[in-house]
Amino acid sequence: MEFKTDALLLKACDYGENDKIITLLTADRGKLTAGMKGVKKAGAKLRFAAQPFCFAEYVFAQKGGRNTVTSASLYDGFYSLREDVAKYFAAAAVSEVCDKLVPEGVESGEFLVGAVTALKEISEGKPTFPLVAFLCKSLKLAGYPVRAAACSSCGNPLAGRMRFDMAGGAFNCASCEGVPASESTYLTVRAALHGGAHSEDGARRALRLLRTYYAYQTDDDLPSLGEYLKIL
Repeated sequence: MEFKTDALLLKACDYGENDKIITLLTADRGKLTAGMKGVKKAGAKLRFAAQPFCFAEYVFAQKGGRNTVTSASLYDGFYSLREDVAKYFAAAAVSEVCDKLVPEGVESGEFLVGAVTALKEISEGKPTFPLVAFLCKSLKLAGYPVRAAACSSCGNPLAGRMRFDMAGGAFNCASCEGVPASESTYLTVRAALHGGAHSEDGARRALRLLRTYYAYQTDDDLPSLGEYLKIL
């Protein structure tokens, strides 16, 4: 059986002397694992399709429940992401989020569009805010939405010092429950969710908060995001 689908490469690991096992994000099949034979050889025709952040139409042969890539047509390789260490780790965080939050066999078109859009924006400009926006969207799709409106506890308008409720995923006023959060963090998350002004400092703070929120909700971590924050 043969099938094809648009896919974004999330990760690749060596298998044997010349092969790789890759994990892809697809719109119609969610996360998908496949083998690529001989792709580590110099001059291999499909070498590009096993590189980080490759977005392409992949063609697969399926036998015995296993997928093998037989050909691929490149849409975008996002090569510039590999030339800047900060952009590389920001892009790696996008791949990591998809790998951890997207299940296999489930339609994931919004994840795919969000990831490709984020990679394009990261490659063309400052990575921080596009990464905030992608994390907010991904967390919502995974069932962990973040809210940035009035205080989720008492309903008062938010300004100045405030708090963030890790259990509820929402900002609160300073008088209500939650961990301390800055106004710039709140404004950045609100901009990611609804549009509006934001600052680079606010985006950095928002990434730290969202990483903590992700860990609280999933009991897991995002190491690539951690590396990006270290670079900042």
